[in-house]
Amino acid sequence: MSPQTGSILGLVVMFIVATALPINMGALALAMAFIIGTLAVGMSSSAIIAGFPGDLFVTLVGITYLFAIAQKNGTIDWLVHQAVRAVGGRIAAIPWIMFAVAAALTAVGAVSPAACAILAPVALQFARAYAISPLMMGLLVIHGAQGGGFSPISIYGGITNQVVARSGLPVGEVSLFLASLGFNLLCALGVFFVFGGAALLGRRQVAPVAAGGGTAVTHIEIEGHGSAADASIAAPTHPATARLDLQQMATLVGLGALAVGALAFGLNVGLVAVTVAVALTLLAPNEQKGAVDKIGWSTILLVGGVITYVGVLQKSGAIDSVGQGVSGMGAPLLAALLLCYIGGVVSAFASSVGVLGAIIPLAVPFLQQGQIGTGGMIAALAVASTVVDVSPFSTNGALVVANAAPEERDTVYRRFLIYSILVVLAGPPLAWLLFIVPGWM
Repeated sequence: MSPQTGSILGLVVMFIVATALPINMGALALAMAFIIGTLAVGMSSSAIIAGFPGDLFVTLVGITYLFAIAQKNGTIDWLVHQAVRAVGGRIAAIPWIMFAVAAALTAVGAVSPAACAILAPVALQFARAYAISPLMMGLLVIHGAQGGGFSPISIYGGITNQVVARSGLPVGEVSLFLASLGFNLLCALGVFFVFGGAALLGRRQVAPVAAGGGTAVTHIEIEGHGSAADASIAAPTHPATARLDLQQMATLVGLGALAVGALAFGLNVGLVAVTVAVALTLLAPNEQKGAVDKIGWSTILLVGGVITYVGVLQKSGAIDSVGQGVSGMGAPLLAALLLCYIGGVVSAFASSVGVLGAIIPLAVPFLQQGQIGTGGMIAALAVASTVVDVSPFSTNGALVVANAAPEERDTVYRRFLIYSILVVLAGPPLAWLLFIVPGWM
């Protein structure tokens, strides 16, 4: 059995077992990485462990730790209330604010995981506080981040444009940006209405009403019905209109430092988050007990294990072998579709930046033949390779799942997984249909 075949069979077995039995897929993936990597691929243990995503591990730990502290001391409750006041109490506007802010951050140069790391915890707190689907909120953050990610000054856009330019092909920077933004906006609209957005259009938050016991009941007006409804929807545990105390002000400063450090200076998001969390813990050590327990350890194991196995898959040559076979086909239109699928499937588990750098050169041979439009092909590959970052195994998806409430985390994970499977199946052919087929015809 060849290393390529062995690694692919190991992947199939891993998914079948994890689906049939209540076993953390990450733990199973680590075991399979060791077995397949050693026996079929001939890798050393150190080479297998080198595939573990240490950077993502630190990011997930740091972000979930920091926002556990921020939620515990009431800072997130305060932010939620202020944001709702800013939109005049229109609940339906909140998901679109998240989409727009995420798109703006990545469009001006932030990496997509950094934007999601900053916004996902707050967005999910909004979802809990105002009975919005956490799946919808998380997906709008991710689609917003991906939508702005191909501007000429962004990370994704810069990498893609450089790879295309080095291949001697014409570069359409603005058209690439608009293609990604439009595609993700279309996805976001679908997500909004499928996951309860229509019901939000008639809701308006008026004021938090004291309910006793340190909680609040949020007073909601249902526009067009002439009456009001009171709903206890994960209401803040701290008075949202109260003056900020020292811990909350320090937390806001820390969150600001995280944003500035990650977006303006390119510092590692996870390390900055851990540093801020430790500083806040030193400020009030007794009040931050239990915050570490809220870190999404099961999600971190899940993502880390699967990505480690993907490293074995790449080392075996399975991905390169499939990609080269597709690019050598005699049917350019079909080859273009299959390349979009390869980019989407691989990127759902691995770094989108790495996939973009590898998949575009595979398309160069038949792009140079002039049978497929360059602009449409590059746009389709870029969109297909990044729209799948909603996968719970990608950095963006993992950040959303890890920041879900503990009692919701398994449900959010399963729904993210189902949605990501649908996106992997439908996203590449839709990008192919929108960006490649018109030029072919």
